[in-house]
Amino acid sequence: MTFDDLKIVPSILKALSKENYTAPTPIQEQAIPAVLAGRDLLGCAQTGTGKTAAFAVPIIQLLSESPSKPTAHRRIRSLILTPTRELALQIADNIHAYSQFTDIRCSAIVGGVSQKAQERSLQQGADIVIATPGRLLDLMNQKYVDLQYIKILVLDEADRMLDMGFIHDVKKIIAKMPVKRQTLFFSATMPPEISKMVKELLVNPVKVEITPVSSTVDRITQELYLVDKENKQNQLNHLLKDKSIVSALVFTRTKHGADRVVRELTRVKVSAQAIHGNKSQNARQNALSNFKNGTTRVLVATDIAARGIDIDELSHVINFNLPNIPETYVHRIGRTGRAGLSGIAISFCEVEELPFLKDIEKLIGKTIPQVEDHPYPMLIKTPPAKAPAPAKQASRPAATKPAKPKEKNPMLKPKSEWFKKRNKTTR
Repeated sequence: MTFDDLKIVPSILKALSKENYTAPTPIQEQAIPAVLAGRDLLGCAQTGTGKTAAFAVPIIQLLSESPSKPTAHRRIRSLILTPTRELALQIADNIHAYSQFTDIRCSAIVGGVSQKAQERSLQQGADIVIATPGRLLDLMNQKYVDLQYIKILVLDEADRMLDMGFIHDVKKIIAKMPVKRQTLFFSATMPPEISKMVKELLVNPVKVEITPVSSTVDRITQELYLVDKENKQNQLNHLLKDKSIVSALVFTRTKHGADRVVRELTRVKVSAQAIHGNKSQNARQNALSNFKNGTTRVLVATDIAARGIDIDELSHVINFNLPNIPETYVHRIGRTGRAGLSGIAISFCEVEELPFLKDIEKLIGKTIPQVEDHPYPMLIKTPPAKAPAPAKQASRPAATKPAKPKEKNPMLKPKSEWFKKRNKTTR
């Protein structure tokens, strides 16, 4: 199948050709016709499957078919909500590319930067707004954003928005939109609250599910290193001596852990930068740009900040810490092996992460091959035993101490002597 077969207009086909899109991916084949037909959509797809184009291309086409009047202020007709700044900016870049030969305008609304440029962009008018929930609510409260003309709503990575605590903000935003609209809903997993939202928001949706989350991309080579916690950094430094690791995205559990890994890599002359929630938006964008253009060899990230990192030629993903949610492992390693290329996913596992490893292997239905010939093998095979809780004693009445005799005031004489003295003086 080609993009021509999907009945896409020539202006968008020209843009896709310029961006080297040759044939639609499976999710694009199924989603684009449904969205063009005006249907609500529930999409479940693994990262790297072409999801953004699956909703962005038909939205651009639908809005182009009913353009804003030249004399009227350009109204927001489509809103795309995403959990992170990086993902919002990535989607905005894609929409700019797909719509370059149309009259469609889009604007990204994200936190972490001054809102002045975003105010100007909104005042100039935008057909499509891509936003993170927090900043969008701020601008709505300041009367910079009007959602009463929304025709198409996209909730992207809804499960991640739930994890980050954005769902209540999302519900407030949706309450300001017309009830009659087209809604496109994308979520990698379907926890109960997400399933409830789907039932509330979507009307007779078309369901598109591509590559279940439990199956990892076959062309990704997976490797496992059992290593003690204190030797993980040494193992990473040793691996990166291999010059065939051209670029590596390293995942840590915490922001401080990411900064610590970067400091240690810099110390051994490996170019590295961190990207996480404590960094300013400009710092995050600078780190991402340096990684994409090859200035930085290693990008160290937390899971939340890594949403929106879309790099076609990423050779390696390294799990410095194994995630405690097995689906997260699938999303992490899916950052490599894109665009038909091969990729390598390396995982370090310390003793306390062995239960996480067991859950991951159960989810993906395979055992991750273990690399045994390495300089820092795991020495501690079992987690340290926890100290037993003190045994509860049978309840019994507390022992009572004998009452302490009351000390006499030396200034006071016995009552009897006082009476004797009084009687003597009064005679």
